[in-house]
Amino acid sequence: MSGRVVVVGDALIDELRDDKGVREFVGGAALNVAVGLSRLGVPTTLVAMVGDDEPGGRIRAYLQDYGVELLATPSPFGTSRAVSTRSPSGEPEYVFNEAAQKRRIRFGDAERAAFADAAMVVVSCFPFDDRAQTDDFADALAAASVALAVDPNPRAGMLHDRAEFVRGFERVCAGAVLVKIGEDDATLLYGESLDLLRPRIADLGVAAVLATYGAGGAAIDAGADTVSRPISAMPGRIVDTMGAGDAVLAATVALLQDGMPAGADEWGAVLERAMDVAAATCRFEGALLRVPSALEGRDMDRIGT
Repeated sequence: MSGRVVVVGDALIDELRDDKGVREFVGGAALNVAVGLSRLGVPTTLVAMVGDDEPGGRIRAYLQDYGVELLATPSPFGTSRAVSTRSPSGEPEYVFNEAAQKRRIRFGDAERAAFADAAMVVVSCFPFDDRAQTDDFADALAAASVALAVDPNPRAGMLHDRAEFVRGFERVCAGAVLVKIGEDDATLLYGESLDLLRPRIADLGVAAVLATYGAGGAAIDAGADTVSRPISAMPGRIVDTMGAGDAVLAATVALLQDGMPAGADEWGAVLERAMDVAAATCRFEGALLRVPSALEGRDMDRIGT
């Protein structure tokens, strides 16, 4: 087993439209987590569908810039794209193209070998409502016997069958070491509050449930231990909340590479660090993970997005 983390999920172009004009960023929840992990010093591989076109070339170059290995599934519909606007509160609202709505990931020999050699597999924004694809993924995971972290990260514009998505998600995350789930996820998938959903997820045999509440901070349920932390106070204003949840997940997974925390104090330290990273990320446009030192003029690098 290597110290490498394999991230599975979406890679796309985020097209941001607002009163400043139109700007494009390389993005996708899984891609954001993979890049974030790499920026935090964790060797990372991304398994995603990427088109053989100009936007796909930009995704490949971006991942190469940040040291993320890519195992790409060819896309018959080109590269996925999300056109996003901002709500008055700054939250992103998305419309997805055909490639994003029909995304499919191959789990062939290379992907299975990567799983078998990984320290952990992380999955985010996966089409759990595609039963055949979910079965392929679950089979590959079972063959590898690898630790798993899951973020369902559903998007209304890509969700085809809510009940099937829940079934697939719960099947895959049963026995996971970490499941991250947010308030919006609880409402979209279950039609109930996150507070009510947390014990249901834990009862699937999940070692730790990471519950994110947006401006309300986050909490972790790990066995008998429950810890919570507010959004971290940082200098400067919040510019963009896109990628905040991905930053929380990346920071938490990075810290778990040193072993599962023992007790509430250690879990609290993990969550506090994740909140710091998310707060720093929100002070820049786009979803690229930032650490608090970025606010002191010492960003980790200046590679353009």
